[in-house]
Amino acid sequence: MISNILLQVATAENLGMGYGLAALGAGVAALGAGVGIGRIGGSALESIARQPEAIGDIRSNMILTAALVEGAAFFAMVVGLLVIFK
Repeated sequence: MISNILLQVATAENLGMGYGLAALGAGVAALGAGVGIGRIGGSALESIARQPEAIGDIRSNMILTAALVEGAAFFAMVVGLLVIFK
């Protein structure tokens, strides 16, 4: 039963939909990273406005967090694009 389902998914008719969904997933990953990094920056600026003496700690934590979000987004985009260009 499972092999029949896998054969139906692997047919040429469904490959186009799989490529489209992979591209959509890569786009959603990029969009999510942009929104996430924007929120990180906005929250950091608000924190700096409330406590200007902690600017160094806030900035370093902001950069580290943004880099981690960006790395996860790049990984998701590469996985999505590898499906298309395999």
